[in-house]
Amino acid sequence: MSEANSSSLTPEFFILNGIRGLEDAHVWISLPFCFMYMIAVVGNCGLIYLIGHEEALHRPMYYFLTLLSFTDITLCTTTVPNMLCIFWFNLKKIGFKACLAQMFFVHTFTATESGMLMLMALDRYVAICYPLRYGTILTNPVIAKASLATFLRSVAFILPFTFLTKRLPYCRGNLIPHAYCDHMSVAKISCGNVKINAVYGLLVALVVCAFDIFCITVSYTMILRAVMNLSSADARHKAFSTCTSHICAIVITYVPAFFNFFTHRFGAHTIPHHIHIIVANLYLLLPATMNPIVYGVKTKQIRESVIKFFSGDKSDIVDIKGLKNK
Repeated sequence: MSEANSSSLTPEFFILNGIRGLEDAHVWISLPFCFMYMIAVVGNCGLIYLIGHEEALHRPMYYFLTLLSFTDITLCTTTVPNMLCIFWFNLKKIGFKACLAQMFFVHTFTATESGMLMLMALDRYVAICYPLRYGTILTNPVIAKASLATFLRSVAFILPFTFLTKRLPYCRGNLIPHAYCDHMSVAKISCGNVKINAVYGLLVALVVCAFDIFCITVSYTMILRAVMNLSSADARHKAFSTCTSHICAIVITYVPAFFNFFTHRFGAHTIPHHIHIIVANLYLLLPATMNPIVYGVKTKQIRESVIKFFSGDKSDIVDIKGLKNK
């Protein structure tokens, strides 16, 4: 009997409402999101291609950047195409299982992105504090194992979200006031007890993000100490300049994430709902859009590789021929 009641309270599909209160402006709102998505896909795919084909970029720092770019592309693609279908074609239906799958991938790759930023901070720590052992500490197997462990950690923490959400009875309807399936947005339309969902969501945020931020903070504290001990001002500037791109990526990722997290839990009655949804969308799109631009502008090796690629520079071939002639 209980199983019959439970199954009858599980909807076949949900309806994603987009940005509630701004339905008439959906088409106009979609334009910057579409533009940002195109920049994110082209920019991150370009970075992955460039790092894969340019031997000068075959270093641990750029391997981690490749994984970050792949994470960003996947994270955007799980939400933005569906979001644009809502804005452009009013296709708001999403199957119950598809919604759970989207929720799982969104939170898994969000946690993975945080983990990648943490690994990149550790990479900068080793590069600056142990430069002579950099290549021997961060070998390809170590990078692969650390990245896999970060991804599996995300899966292990996020997988319970799907079971906690699936068990809930949905007797208040199936309208989700959001543009994609977010864990608490789905849980809040349930008529069941969502306290476990809220507590577990807070626990995951504290364990995953707090651990990553702690590691990033410790890494940069040690980096700052090492840089300040350098005798030359030029050496200090050169050493710390290798971290500027990563620091920008941290700010771009964590500031919208924290704003979204705290307003969702503590500012529900003070901040308009459409602001919540817009920030939640930007929090997924902004890092993916800005990271390729930041790394392209701030990182000398990537900037030079881009110029070399588009100018069709054959300097490497000329150098080889010159060596043979000598």
